[in-house]
Amino acid sequence: MQAYRLFSGKLRYLTVALAIQCSLFTASAQADDFGLDFSLEVQKKIDKKWSVSLEGELRTRNNAQTNDRWSVGLGVDYKVAKWLKASAGYNLLYDNYERISYFDEEDDEVDDGDADVGDPKKRAQYWSARHRFNVSLTLSKKLIGDFKFSLRERWQYTYRPEYTVDERWSYLKNAYDGKAHTYSGKGKHVLRTRLQMEYDNNKVPVSPYASVEFFNQMSLEKVRYQVGAEWSITKQHAVGAFYRYQHISNDDEGFEANRHLIGLSYKLKL
Repeated sequence: MQAYRLFSGKLRYLTVALAIQCSLFTASAQADDFGLDFSLEVQKKIDKKWSVSLEGELRTRNNAQTNDRWSVGLGVDYKVAKWLKASAGYNLLYDNYERISYFDEEDDEVDDGDADVGDPKKRAQYWSARHRFNVSLTLSKKLIGDFKFSLRERWQYTYRPEYTVDERWSYLKNAYDGKAHTYSGKGKHVLRTRLQMEYDNNKVPVSPYASVEFFNQMSLEKVRYQVGAEWSITKQHAVGAFYRYQHISNDDEGFEANRHLIGLSYKLKL
């Protein structure tokens, strides 16, 4: 019961936070990117408490013209109580990177007047893998009729191995530099907090939902707003569609951008 009271308190807090975030939402559509997301998931219920899942995903960027990421993930869920679920998972991500370096005050080209501080210097584009692990706790409860509210807290660790490219494009020379360059490996811890409201009625095959998710690493990195619905065609087959807006607050590596995303999904329950 104490955990449930904590859940209710945090639920109220996040509801207020969502209202504040929505009121501050003024992103420019011209500056934002657009992409598509396609996913396939297979779920298997082991018993009343345990279930496992396997999921594959493709995501695009650059106004849906560039493949952004492929991924495959394995997850396991354990139903601790009617209102509490524990989860763990692993994802192999295969990302399409575009890394650009910029001139600074210490570069000889800036001293010679050939470039200004902040001008693009070199660019590398390549595919590379990342390894992601996560553990989650999800608390859920019907609070208003058939509307179910849930709060998910997820710890996520992602490791990007070291990678060497054969050469990079030089903006100043307008040609490849012909030199190998190594990007060092890096690990990253993120705390993800998601608040979701869903219409859950067994007599209705369609379940619409809305959610907001906060990504934190010492400070707020990004916020995801999402609305969508899942349609249960049969007990085994379901399809879904969603719209997501991702707002970046602090991306120290410069890999992500504000993005509108349209997603389609298919789920098979064995």
